[in-house]
Amino acid sequence: MTGQPGANCEIADVQSSEDKRRIAINKVGIKDIRHPVRVQDRSDGEQHTVATFNMYVNLPHNFKGTHMSRFVEILNSHEKEIGVESFKEMLAEMAVRLEADSGHIEMNFPYFINKTAPVSGVRSLMDYDVTLIGEIHRGEPILDIRAVVPVTSLCPCSRKISERGAHNQRSHVTVQVRTRGFIWIEEIIEMVEQEASCELYGLLKRPDEKHVTERAYDNPKFVEDMVRDVAGRLNADERITAYTVESENFESIHNHSAYALIERDKGGVRG
Repeated sequence: MTGQPGANCEIADVQSSEDKRRIAINKVGIKDIRHPVRVQDRSDGEQHTVATFNMYVNLPHNFKGTHMSRFVEILNSHEKEIGVESFKEMLAEMAVRLEADSGHIEMNFPYFINKTAPVSGVRSLMDYDVTLIGEIHRGEPILDIRAVVPVTSLCPCSRKISERGAHNQRSHVTVQVRTRGFIWIEEIIEMVEQEASCELYGLLKRPDEKHVTERAYDNPKFVEDMVRDVAGRLNADERITAYTVESENFESIHNHSAYALIERDKGGVRG
C-alpha cells in the first residue's frame, strides 16, 4: 500500500538557500500585523488594546531569504501578554529564531487616559498614539517609547498685536525617550501637556470651555517655546537618557504647519 505522492520527500527550505549576489539586507520582515496586547496603566493597573507590529531582522548577504512565518509564530506565542518586559523578550527571541545579528520591532497602539474636565469635573477618555520601538544588536536590547500628544498652542505674536483675541491651533507634540528605568506612559504625556498653551479633553462643558480658552490665552507658546519647554522637563528627569521632542503646529491662519525639533543624548545608560 502506497502513501500520498511525495509524502516521504523532504520539503525544500528555499529561504535558507545560498544567494550569490553578495548584497546584505538591513531590514527584512513583516509590517502592519495587528495583535491584541495589554499594557501597564498607572490608574487601573493595565489596559487592553490592539497594536500594529512591524518586525524586522538583518539578512546576511549569503542567505536568499528569511523565514517570515517565524515572526508570526513569535507574536502568537505571547498571546495577550505583551507588555514592556515581554516586548524585550520578543526582541531577543526574534534574533535567536531568525539567526540574526540585529532585530527591530515597533509596536504601535492607541493608549487611553480617563481625564477630568478642569471645572465641571466630567470625565471622558482621551486617546494618544503610542509606540514601543525596540532594537537588538548582538544581544544588547535598546527600547524607546514614543508618544504623540495633541495639545493647543496660542500664538504670542497674535496675542500681542491684536486688540481682540489671538489665533490658536491644534499641535502634535511627539516625544521619543530612552530611559534607565521604568517610566509611565502617562508621565511622558503629562510633561508635554503641562508645557502646552492648554491640554485637550474628550468632553467639555461650557464652564470648561471658558477655562481652557482663557488658559491658552494666558499661556501663549510659539512652536520653539513648546519644544524648548518640554526639553527642559526631559533634561531634568534623570531616568531619561536620550530623547527627541518635535512639535508640529497646524496653523489656523496659514495653509502650512510650523515645526521644531530638539534631539539630545544625555549620555546615560541604555534602557
